[in-house]
Amino acid sequence: MRSRRRAGIVLALTATVMTTCAAVPATAAPPAPDPGLLPDGTPGAPEPTEQRALCTAVQPFPDGPQVPVAQQTMDFAAVWPLTRGAGQLVAVIDTGVAPHPRLPEPIAGGDYVSDGDGRSDCDAHGTLVAGLIAARPADGSGFAGGAPEAGLIAIRQSSRNFSDRSSGDDEATRNSTGYGDVRTLAAAVRRAADLGATVINISEVACALASDGLADGALGAAVQYATDVKDVVVVAAGGNTDTCRASNPGGVDPLHPAADPWDSVVTVASPAWYDDYVLTVGSVEPDGSPSPFALPGPWVDVAAPGSGIVSVDPASDGLTAAYVGTDGPVPIAGTSFAAPLVAATAALVRAYRPELDARAVMDRIERTAHAPAEGWNPRVGHGVVDPLAAVGAPLPTRDDAIPPPRVIAAPTPIPPPDNTSRNVAWIASAVVSGLLVVAALGAAVARRRVRPRAHPPGTSGAGPGSGSMPS
Repeated sequence: MRSRRRAGIVLALTATVMTTCAAVPATAAPPAPDPGLLPDGTPGAPEPTEQRALCTAVQPFPDGPQVPVAQQTMDFAAVWPLTRGAGQLVAVIDTGVAPHPRLPEPIAGGDYVSDGDGRSDCDAHGTLVAGLIAARPADGSGFAGGAPEAGLIAIRQSSRNFSDRSSGDDEATRNSTGYGDVRTLAAAVRRAADLGATVINISEVACALASDGLADGALGAAVQYATDVKDVVVVAAGGNTDTCRASNPGGVDPLHPAADPWDSVVTVASPAWYDDYVLTVGSVEPDGSPSPFALPGPWVDVAAPGSGIVSVDPASDGLTAAYVGTDGPVPIAGTSFAAPLVAATAALVRAYRPELDARAVMDRIERTAHAPAEGWNPRVGHGVVDPLAAVGAPLPTRDDAIPPPRVIAAPTPIPPPDNTSRNVAWIASAVVSGLLVVAALGAAVARRRVRPRAHPPGTSGAGPGSGSMPS
């Protein structure tokens, strides 16, 4: 079971933000999921709704052989000789998934916004997400999804362009954030798990101030059900500061390095703060630095590129890299689009390593990420995901990762050297040398004793009877 790094609250996300239900008091940690709150997953909007804004438009992007920056960073193509995600079903719980020739035909998962079946997309958001997961390669195109042989389940559970019909027709309502909340998201998660999804991607978020709290008990029960009962890898975006407006600390307080980061949370978001059951994704820029728009928090597990995004155009057969904004093109960016790159990675791991359960897959993705210097931080979690390492790297088991200490025997003492022979030799040599000196001195004395005496001048040294001497 994945253990929570810290005890805590929080979650937030993307270009699509859900409205929240009535708040409950915040706690120091997300509430323990209550299985009794698990919702019925039957599709359908809880209230009658209607479309109150034009569907979101995107700007066409020229296709070509250049690989988009996000795919360059992830390098999914290096994994494809091993697996392309065949046999996996990724549920896209979002704004729906529109048909596209580069996408597999999605399974109709249901609609919690209107009376559709999940396979229409008035917001473009869900289709962009689906393309990053499972778009097929094409001749002459550098773009493809990370797991191009995975299947898709399309579930629409929110839309910026729909509203509760009973809310009136004033200007404020027409410009509201749309329809969809933690109730519909909880039901959609239950629905995806029951339809056989092996991976669920949630590129949406509900945000609230920690002081206000968030009534998301049903959503907590749903992600627990998906992970622990149905063995599904649940991947969720970490949230953006443009929608989850009050940010959280992005690093360790140098004055209190041992402080629990959950204690300093300002904004909570769901479902990301259910860290035991959700793999939460932050965002990085093309240079690897944390994206300034990404909401930091103690629930962030890993990161992936959230800028420089190219995906399928829901309104044509081509690609797009920007929304059409009132002041010009708006580049596609956000933790919404980092999450599906990680969901694709999860599908690749599950296809290649079918023996791993959902928690083991999440753990493997975390352990093979390119970790920051401190090992973990609230902006990128355990680091940028590496799909090839997540799929193929040999990893020790948790029990083997840090081997137990071994008792090592003390070294055998080395006996001192036996110098007896050397000492005897030195002594004998000294004795011999001494005797030689004595002998030499004795010989010198003896020579001095036998030397002949000299005679006085004019006398012969010969005795009587001696012969003549030379003259």
